[in-house]
Amino acid sequence: MRTRPLKVALLGCGVVGSEVARIMTTHADDLAARIGAPVELAGVAVRRPSKVREGIAPELITTDAMALVKRGDIDVVVEVIGGVEPARTLITTAFEHGASVVSANKALLAQDGQSLYAAAEEHGRDLYYEAAVAGAIPLIRPLRESLAGDKVNRVLGIVNGTTNFILDKMDTSGAGYSEALDEATALGYAEADPTADVEGFDAAAKAAILAGIAFHTRVRLDDVYREGMTEVTAADFASAKRMGCTIKLLAICERAADGGSVTARVHPAMIPLSHPLASVRGAYNAVFVEAEAAGRLMFYGPGAGGSPTASAVLGDLVAVCRNRLNDATGPGESAYTQLPVSPMGDVVTRYHISLDVADKPGVLAQVATVFAEHGVSIDTVRQQGKDGEADLVVVTHRAPDAALSGTVEALRKLDTVRGVASIMRVEGE
Repeated sequence: MRTRPLKVALLGCGVVGSEVARIMTTHADDLAARIGAPVELAGVAVRRPSKVREGIAPELITTDAMALVKRGDIDVVVEVIGGVEPARTLITTAFEHGASVVSANKALLAQDGQSLYAAAEEHGRDLYYEAAVAGAIPLIRPLRESLAGDKVNRVLGIVNGTTNFILDKMDTSGAGYSEALDEATALGYAEADPTADVEGFDAAAKAAILAGIAFHTRVRLDDVYREGMTEVTAADFASAKRMGCTIKLLAICERAADGGSVTARVHPAMIPLSHPLASVRGAYNAVFVEAEAAGRLMFYGPGAGGSPTASAVLGDLVAVCRNRLNDATGPGESAYTQLPVSPMGDVVTRYHISLDVADKPGVLAQVATVFAEHGVSIDTVRQQGKDGEADLVVVTHRAPDAALSGTVEALRKLDTVRGVASIMRVEGE
Protein backbone atom coordinates (compact mmCIF):
# COMPACT_ATOMS: atom_id res chain seq x y z
CA MET A 1 0.00 0.00 0.00
CA ARG A 2 1.20 3.50 -0.81
CA THR A 3 1.84 5.48 2.37
CA ARG A 4 1.51 8.98 0.94
CA PRO A 5 -2.16 9.95 1.27
CA LEU A 6 -4.42 11.08 -1.52
CA LYS A 7 -5.70 14.53 -0.62
CA VAL A 8 -9.41 15.35 -0.81
CA ALA A 9 -11.01 18.80 -0.83
CA LEU A 10 -14.65 18.98 0.25
CA LEU A 11 -16.83 21.78 -1.12
CA GLY A 12 -19.85 22.10 1.16
CA CYS A 13 -20.41 20.72 4.62
CA GLY A 14 -24.17 20.56 5.03
CA VAL A 15 -26.21 17.40 5.56
CA VAL A 16 -24.37 15.44 2.87
CA GLY A 17 -20.93 17.03 3.19
CA SER A 18 -20.73 16.53 6.94
CA GLU A 19 -21.67 12.88 6.51
CA VAL A 20 -18.98 12.45 3.84
CA ALA A 21 -16.41 13.92 6.22
CA ARG A 22 -17.60 11.69 9.07
CA ILE A 23 -17.36 8.50 7.01
CA MET A 24 -13.92 9.47 5.68
CA THR A 25 -12.75 9.79 9.29
CA THR A 26 -14.46 6.83 10.94
CA HIS A 27 -13.83 4.41 8.05
CA ALA A 28 -10.35 5.69 7.19
CA ASP A 29 -8.61 2.32 7.54
CA ASP A 30 -11.22 0.48 5.45
CA LEU A 31 -11.12 3.13 2.74
CA ALA A 32 -7.32 2.96 2.63
CA ALA A 33 -7.41 -0.83 2.28
CA ARG A 34 -9.96 -0.65 -0.55
CA ILE A 35 -8.16 2.12 -2.41
CA GLY A 36 -4.57 1.05 -1.85
CA ALA A 37 -3.57 4.32 -0.19
CA PRO A 38 -4.85 6.45 2.67
CA VAL A 39 -7.13 9.39 1.94
CA GLU A 40 -6.77 12.66 3.78
CA LEU A 41 -9.33 15.44 4.13
CA ALA A 42 -7.17 18.40 3.15
CA GLY A 43 -9.72 21.22 3.34
CA VAL A 44 -13.41 21.99 3.67
CA ALA A 45 -14.97 25.04 2.00
CA VAL A 46 -18.04 26.46 3.75
CA ARG A 47 -20.09 29.66 3.83
CA ARG A 48 -20.40 29.94 7.63
CA PRO A 49 -17.03 29.19 9.23
CA SER A 50 -18.27 29.94 12.76
CA LYS A 51 -20.58 26.94 12.81
CA VAL A 52 -19.27 24.05 14.93
CA ARG A 53 -18.61 20.98 12.79
CA GLU A 54 -18.00 17.95 14.95
CA GLY A 55 -15.10 15.76 13.86
CA ILE A 56 -13.58 18.32 11.49
CA ALA A 57 -10.44 20.14 12.62
CA PRO A 58 -11.02 23.92 12.62
CA GLU A 59 -7.84 24.52 10.61
CA LEU A 60 -9.38 22.63 7.68
CA ILE A 61 -12.29 25.06 7.39
CA THR A 62 -12.10 27.84 4.80
CA THR A 63 -14.48 30.21 3.08
CA ASP A 64 -12.22 30.50 0.04
CA ALA A 65 -13.36 27.56 -2.11
CA MET A 66 -11.47 28.85 -5.13
CA ALA A 67 -8.14 28.94 -3.30
CA LEU A 68 -8.78 25.40 -2.06
CA VAL A 69 -9.33 23.91 -5.53
CA LYS A 70 -6.33 25.84 -6.89
CA ARG A 71 -3.86 24.46 -4.34
CA GLY A 72 -2.30 22.01 -6.80
CA ASP A 73 -1.77 19.23 -4.24
CA ILE A 74 -5.44 18.19 -4.20
CA ASP A 75 -6.12 14.82 -5.82
CA VAL A 76 -9.92 14.78 -5.64
CA VAL A 77 -12.50 17.53 -5.15
CA VAL A 78 -15.85 16.46 -3.73
CA GLU A 79 -18.54 19.00 -4.67
CA VAL A 80 -21.77 18.92 -2.66
CA ILE A 81 -22.73 22.61 -2.62
CA GLY A 82 -25.32 22.29 -5.41
CA GLY A 83 -26.56 24.93 -7.85
CA VAL A 84 -24.99 26.01 -11.10
CA GLU A 85 -22.61 28.73 -9.94
CA PRO A 86 -20.10 28.88 -8.36
CA ALA A 87 -20.09 25.06 -8.61
CA ARG A 88 -19.38 25.04 -12.36
CA THR A 89 -16.43 27.40 -12.08
CA LEU A 90 -15.03 25.56 -9.07
CA ILE A 91 -15.25 22.18 -10.81
CA THR A 92 -13.61 23.35 -14.04
CA THR A 93 -10.90 25.10 -12.02
CA ALA A 94 -10.28 21.87 -10.10
CA PHE A 95 -9.71 20.04 -13.40
CA GLU A 96 -7.35 22.77 -14.56
CA HIS A 97 -5.27 22.33 -11.40
CA GLY A 98 -5.00 18.55 -11.67
CA ALA A 99 -7.84 17.26 -9.47
CA SER A 100 -10.54 14.77 -10.38
CA VAL A 101 -14.09 15.56 -9.26
CA VAL A 102 -16.88 13.71 -7.48
CA SER A 103 -20.15 15.64 -7.60
CA ALA A 104 -23.74 15.27 -6.41
CA ASN A 105 -24.88 18.27 -8.44
CA LYS A 106 -27.84 17.15 -10.58
CA ALA A 107 -28.86 20.69 -11.55
CA LEU A 108 -25.44 21.54 -13.00
CA LEU A 109 -25.00 18.20 -14.74
CA ALA A 110 -28.44 18.43 -16.33
CA GLN A 111 -27.92 21.99 -17.49
CA ASP A 112 -24.30 21.94 -18.58
CA GLY A 113 -22.83 18.48 -18.25
CA GLN A 114 -21.23 18.81 -21.68
CA SER A 115 -18.78 21.51 -20.58
CA LEU A 116 -17.85 19.55 -17.45
CA TYR A 117 -17.16 16.41 -19.48
CA ALA A 118 -15.08 18.43 -21.92
CA ALA A 119 -13.00 20.00 -19.15
CA ALA A 120 -12.42 16.62 -17.50
CA GLU A 121 -11.29 15.10 -20.80
CA GLU A 122 -9.07 18.04 -21.67
CA HIS A 123 -7.14 17.67 -18.42
CA GLY A 124 -7.24 13.88 -18.22
CA ARG A 125 -9.29 13.73 -15.04
CA ASP A 126 -12.38 11.91 -13.79
CA LEU A 127 -15.90 13.23 -13.36
CA TYR A 128 -18.07 10.90 -11.27
CA TYR A 129 -21.59 11.70 -10.06
CA GLU A 130 -23.42 8.63 -8.76
CA ALA A 131 -24.98 10.71 -5.98
CA ALA A 132 -26.65 13.10 -8.43
CA VAL A 133 -29.49 10.65 -9.14
CA ALA A 134 -31.39 8.45 -6.67
CA GLY A 135 -29.11 8.83 -3.66
CA ALA A 136 -27.60 5.56 -2.50
CA ILE A 137 -29.09 3.49 -5.33
CA PRO A 138 -26.32 2.25 -7.68
CA LEU A 139 -27.71 3.48 -10.97
CA ILE A 140 -25.30 5.76 -12.85
CA ARG A 141 -22.46 3.25 -12.83
CA PRO A 142 -24.62 0.31 -14.02
CA LEU A 143 -25.86 2.48 -16.90
CA ARG A 144 -22.40 3.82 -17.76
CA GLU A 145 -20.50 0.56 -17.31
CA SER A 146 -22.53 -2.61 -16.63
CA LEU A 147 -24.95 -1.95 -19.50
CA ALA A 148 -22.40 -0.32 -21.79
CA GLY A 149 -22.53 -3.31 -24.14
CA ASP A 150 -26.33 -3.41 -24.24
CA LYS A 151 -28.99 -1.20 -25.83
CA VAL A 152 -31.24 0.54 -23.31
CA ASN A 153 -34.67 1.36 -24.70
CA ARG A 154 -36.49 2.76 -21.69
CA VAL A 155 -35.86 4.12 -18.22
CA LEU A 156 -38.93 4.56 -16.04
CA GLY A 157 -38.59 5.65 -12.45
CA ILE A 158 -39.57 7.31 -9.21
CA VAL A 159 -36.59 9.59 -8.59
CA ASN A 160 -37.89 11.99 -5.96
CA GLY A 161 -38.61 10.75 -2.45
CA THR A 162 -40.62 13.78 -1.35
CA THR A 163 -43.21 13.42 -4.08
CA ASN A 164 -43.44 9.68 -3.64
CA PHE A 165 -44.08 10.13 0.09
CA ILE A 166 -46.86 12.63 -0.60
CA LEU A 167 -48.55 10.52 -3.27
CA ASP A 168 -48.20 7.35 -1.20
CA LYS A 169 -49.83 9.10 1.76
CA MET A 170 -52.70 10.28 -0.45
CA ASP A 171 -53.12 6.75 -1.77
CA THR A 172 -53.01 4.85 1.52
CA SER A 173 -54.79 7.30 3.85
CA GLY A 174 -57.10 9.23 1.54
CA ALA A 175 -55.41 12.49 2.54
CA GLY A 176 -55.58 15.51 0.26
CA TYR A 177 -52.48 17.00 -1.33
CA SER A 178 -52.08 19.85 1.19
CA GLU A 179 -52.49 17.53 4.16
CA ALA A 180 -49.95 15.06 2.80
CA LEU A 181 -47.49 17.86 2.03
CA ASP A 182 -47.80 19.19 5.59
CA GLU A 183 -46.93 15.76 6.96
CA ALA A 184 -43.96 15.44 4.59
CA THR A 185 -42.71 18.84 5.78
CA ALA A 186 -43.14 17.94 9.45
CA LEU A 187 -41.14 14.73 8.97
CA GLY A 188 -38.35 16.54 7.12
CA TYR A 189 -39.03 14.97 3.72
CA ALA A 190 -40.12 18.28 2.16
CA GLU A 191 -38.27 21.60 2.20
CA ALA A 192 -39.88 24.78 3.49
CA ASP A 193 -40.22 25.67 -0.21
CA PRO A 194 -41.08 22.34 -1.89
CA THR A 195 -41.39 23.78 -5.41
CA ALA A 196 -38.37 21.98 -6.87
CA ASP A 197 -39.82 18.65 -5.77
CA VAL A 198 -43.58 18.95 -6.25
CA GLU A 199 -43.35 20.83 -9.56
CA GLY A 200 -41.00 18.21 -10.98
CA PHE A 201 -37.85 20.31 -11.43
CA ASP A 202 -35.70 17.95 -9.35
CA ALA A 203 -36.98 14.87 -11.20
CA ALA A 204 -36.55 16.59 -14.58
CA ALA A 205 -32.86 17.23 -13.91
CA LYS A 206 -32.39 13.57 -13.04
CA ALA A 207 -34.32 12.51 -16.15
CA ALA A 208 -31.97 14.55 -18.32
CA ILE A 209 -28.93 12.85 -16.78
CA LEU A 210 -30.42 9.36 -17.09
CA ALA A 211 -31.53 9.87 -20.69
CA GLY A 212 -28.12 11.14 -21.72
CA ILE A 213 -26.33 8.13 -20.27
CA ALA A 214 -28.89 5.53 -21.33
CA PHE A 215 -29.13 6.66 -24.94
CA HIS A 216 -25.55 7.96 -25.47
CA THR A 217 -26.80 11.35 -26.53
CA ARG A 218 -26.91 14.84 -25.09
CA VAL A 219 -30.11 15.63 -23.23
CA ARG A 220 -30.34 18.94 -21.39
CA LEU A 221 -32.78 20.02 -18.74
CA ASP A 222 -34.62 22.19 -21.27
CA ASP A 223 -35.29 19.08 -23.37
CA VAL A 224 -37.30 17.43 -20.60
CA TYR A 225 -41.08 17.87 -20.55
CA ARG A 226 -42.10 18.67 -16.98
CA GLU A 227 -45.44 18.61 -15.22
CA GLY A 228 -45.85 18.84 -11.44
CA MET A 229 -48.15 16.91 -9.11
CA THR A 230 -49.89 19.71 -7.21
CA GLU A 231 -53.16 19.19 -9.09
CA VAL A 232 -53.47 15.49 -8.19
CA THR A 233 -56.57 14.95 -6.04
CA ALA A 234 -58.15 12.29 -3.88
CA ALA A 235 -60.70 11.84 -6.69
CA ASP A 236 -57.85 10.95 -9.06
CA PHE A 237 -56.73 8.23 -6.67
CA ALA A 238 -60.29 6.93 -6.44
CA SER A 239 -60.43 6.69 -10.23
CA ALA A 240 -57.04 5.01 -10.31
CA LYS A 241 -58.18 2.38 -7.81
CA ARG A 242 -61.21 1.58 -9.93
CA MET A 243 -58.79 0.85 -12.78
CA GLY A 244 -56.51 -1.26 -10.58
CA CYS A 245 -53.88 1.48 -10.60
CA THR A 246 -52.10 3.95 -8.36
CA ILE A 247 -50.50 7.32 -9.13
CA LYS A 248 -46.78 8.13 -9.15
CA LEU A 249 -44.69 11.07 -10.32
CA LEU A 250 -42.56 9.38 -12.97
CA ALA A 251 -39.41 10.24 -14.87
CA ILE A 252 -39.68 8.50 -18.24
CA CYS A 253 -36.89 8.34 -20.82
CA GLU A 254 -37.59 6.41 -24.02
CA ARG A 255 -35.98 5.57 -27.31
CA ALA A 256 -38.39 5.90 -30.25
CA ALA A 257 -39.57 2.66 -31.84
CA ASP A 258 -37.57 3.44 -34.99
CA GLY A 259 -34.49 4.31 -32.92
CA GLY A 260 -34.21 7.73 -34.55
CA SER A 261 -34.97 9.93 -31.53
CA VAL A 262 -35.47 9.94 -27.77
CA THR A 263 -37.87 11.56 -25.34
CA ALA A 264 -37.55 12.57 -21.69
CA ARG A 265 -40.47 13.63 -19.51
CA VAL A 266 -41.65 13.99 -15.93
CA HIS A 267 -45.31 13.97 -14.95
CA PRO A 268 -47.86 12.22 -12.70
CA ALA A 269 -49.20 9.01 -14.18
CA MET A 270 -51.46 6.12 -13.33
CA ILE A 271 -49.63 2.79 -13.27
CA PRO A 272 -51.11 -0.70 -12.76
CA LEU A 273 -50.80 -2.17 -9.28
CA SER A 274 -49.09 -5.12 -10.93
CA HIS A 275 -46.15 -2.96 -12.02
CA PRO A 276 -43.09 -3.14 -9.68
CA LEU A 277 -43.06 0.66 -9.26
CA ALA A 278 -46.59 0.63 -7.81
CA SER A 279 -45.32 -0.99 -4.61
CA VAL A 280 -42.63 1.64 -3.93
CA ARG A 281 -43.73 3.30 -0.71
CA GLY A 282 -42.77 6.29 1.41
CA ALA A 283 -39.76 8.37 0.47
CA TYR A 284 -38.07 5.57 -1.45
CA ASN A 285 -36.92 5.72 -5.07
CA ALA A 286 -36.96 3.02 -7.72
CA VAL A 287 -35.88 2.98 -11.36
CA PHE A 288 -37.00 0.42 -13.92
CA VAL A 289 -34.60 -0.10 -16.85
CA GLU A 290 -35.54 -1.97 -20.02
CA ALA A 291 -32.58 -3.14 -22.10
CA GLU A 292 -32.49 -5.22 -25.26
CA ALA A 293 -30.32 -8.07 -23.98
CA ALA A 294 -30.56 -7.73 -20.18
CA GLY A 295 -34.34 -7.37 -20.22
CA ARG A 296 -36.05 -5.62 -17.33
CA LEU A 297 -34.01 -4.48 -14.33
CA MET A 298 -35.16 -2.62 -11.23
CA PHE A 299 -33.02 -0.52 -8.89
CA TYR A 300 -34.57 0.31 -5.51
CA GLY A 301 -33.59 2.07 -2.29
CA PRO A 302 -33.45 5.35 -0.33
CA GLY A 303 -33.12 8.17 -2.82
CA ALA A 304 -32.11 11.06 -0.57
CA GLY A 305 -30.78 11.98 2.86
CA GLY A 306 -27.32 12.58 4.27
CA SER A 307 -26.17 9.01 4.80
CA PRO A 308 -27.55 7.45 1.57
CA THR A 309 -26.20 10.26 -0.59
CA ALA A 310 -22.85 10.20 1.21
CA SER A 311 -22.65 6.46 0.52
CA ALA A 312 -22.85 7.17 -3.21
CA VAL A 313 -20.27 9.96 -2.92
CA LEU A 314 -17.83 7.69 -1.07
CA GLY A 315 -18.29 4.94 -3.64
CA ASP A 316 -17.27 7.39 -6.34
CA LEU A 317 -14.39 8.63 -4.21
CA VAL A 318 -12.98 5.12 -3.91
CA ALA A 319 -13.25 4.57 -7.68
CA VAL A 320 -11.64 7.90 -8.54
CA CYS A 321 -8.82 7.41 -6.04
CA ARG A 322 -8.07 3.96 -7.50
CA ASN A 323 -7.88 5.55 -10.93
CA ARG A 324 -5.46 8.18 -9.62
CA LEU A 325 -3.17 5.50 -8.24
CA ASN A 326 -3.19 3.68 -11.57
CA ASP A 327 -2.79 6.88 -13.59
CA ALA A 328 -6.06 6.06 -15.37
CA THR A 329 -9.49 7.55 -15.83
CA GLY A 330 -12.96 6.06 -15.86
CA PRO A 331 -15.66 6.50 -18.50
CA GLY A 332 -16.29 10.00 -19.82
CA GLU A 333 -19.15 11.36 -21.87
CA SER A 334 -20.69 8.97 -24.39
CA ALA A 335 -22.79 11.03 -26.82
CA TYR A 336 -21.87 9.39 -30.09
CA THR A 337 -25.49 8.76 -31.20
CA GLN A 338 -26.37 12.47 -31.27
CA LEU A 339 -30.07 11.57 -31.35
CA PRO A 340 -32.61 14.40 -31.44
CA VAL A 341 -34.98 14.83 -28.50
CA SER A 342 -38.57 14.72 -29.71
CA PRO A 343 -41.18 17.11 -28.26
CA MET A 344 -43.89 15.85 -25.91
CA GLY A 345 -46.47 16.02 -28.69
CA ASP A 346 -44.76 13.11 -30.45
CA VAL A 347 -44.90 10.85 -27.37
CA VAL A 348 -47.35 7.97 -27.70
CA THR A 349 -49.25 7.33 -24.48
CA ARG A 350 -52.67 6.65 -22.96
CA TYR A 351 -54.94 9.11 -21.17
CA HIS A 352 -57.44 8.94 -18.34
CA ILE A 353 -59.86 11.87 -18.79
CA SER A 354 -62.59 12.73 -16.31
CA LEU A 355 -65.35 15.03 -17.57
CA ASP A 356 -68.28 16.79 -15.91
CA VAL A 357 -71.11 16.54 -18.44
CA ALA A 358 -74.85 17.06 -18.73
CA ASP A 359 -76.74 13.87 -17.93
CA LYS A 360 -78.89 13.60 -21.02
CA PRO A 361 -79.12 11.44 -24.16
CA GLY A 362 -76.50 11.95 -26.86
CA VAL A 363 -73.70 13.24 -24.65
CA LEU A 364 -71.63 10.09 -24.93
CA ALA A 365 -72.07 10.09 -28.70
CA GLN A 366 -70.82 13.69 -28.91
CA VAL A 367 -67.79 12.90 -26.81
CA ALA A 368 -67.00 9.75 -28.80
CA THR A 369 -67.24 11.75 -32.04
CA VAL A 370 -64.62 14.23 -30.81
CA PHE A 371 -62.22 11.39 -30.00
CA ALA A 372 -62.82 9.84 -33.43
CA GLU A 373 -62.26 13.15 -35.23
CA HIS A 374 -58.83 13.43 -33.60
CA GLY A 375 -57.86 9.84 -34.37
CA VAL A 376 -57.90 8.71 -30.73
CA SER A 377 -59.35 5.28 -29.98
CA ILE A 378 -61.34 4.81 -26.77
CA ASP A 379 -60.54 1.83 -24.56
CA THR A 380 -63.15 2.14 -21.78
CA VAL A 381 -65.94 4.53 -20.74
CA ARG A 382 -67.66 4.90 -17.39
CA GLN A 383 -70.59 7.26 -16.80
CA GLN A 384 -72.42 7.96 -13.55
CA GLY A 385 -75.20 10.56 -13.42
CA LYS A 386 -77.15 12.38 -10.72
CA ASP A 387 -79.50 15.41 -10.71
CA GLY A 388 -78.92 16.30 -14.35
CA GLU A 389 -75.14 16.10 -14.10
CA ALA A 390 -72.80 13.18 -14.77
CA ASP A 391 -69.21 12.10 -14.32
CA LEU A 392 -67.87 10.67 -17.57
CA VAL A 393 -64.51 8.91 -17.44
CA VAL A 394 -62.77 7.95 -20.69
CA VAL A 395 -59.61 5.85 -20.90
CA THR A 396 -57.96 5.87 -24.31
CA HIS A 397 -55.75 3.51 -26.22
CA ARG A 398 -52.22 4.71 -27.01
CA ALA A 399 -52.02 7.74 -29.28
CA PRO A 400 -49.67 10.70 -29.88
CA ASP A 401 -49.81 13.18 -27.03
CA ALA A 402 -50.57 16.02 -29.46
CA ALA A 403 -53.70 14.19 -30.66
CA LEU A 404 -54.84 13.60 -27.10
CA SER A 405 -54.23 17.24 -26.17
CA GLY A 406 -56.20 18.37 -29.21
CA THR A 407 -59.03 16.06 -28.18
CA VAL A 408 -59.21 17.63 -24.73
CA GLU A 409 -59.31 21.14 -26.15
CA ALA A 410 -62.17 20.14 -28.47
CA LEU A 411 -64.06 18.54 -25.60
CA ARG A 412 -63.89 21.78 -23.64
CA LYS A 413 -65.83 23.50 -26.43
CA LEU A 414 -68.81 21.15 -26.29
CA ASP A 415 -71.92 22.72 -24.73
CA THR A 416 -72.68 19.46 -22.93
CA VAL A 417 -69.26 19.36 -21.24
CA ARG A 418 -69.38 21.44 -18.06
CA GLY A 419 -65.70 21.00 -17.35
CA VAL A 420 -62.64 18.75 -17.43
CA ALA A 421 -62.23 17.47 -13.89
CA SER A 422 -58.86 15.80 -14.43
CA ILE A 423 -56.47 14.59 -17.11
CA MET A 424 -53.78 12.02 -16.42
CA ARG A 425 -51.55 9.81 -18.48
CA VAL A 426 -51.53 6.04 -18.01
CA GLU A 427 -48.09 4.38 -18.07
CA GLY A 428 -46.23 1.25 -17.10
CA GLU A 429 -47.98 -1.37 -19.22
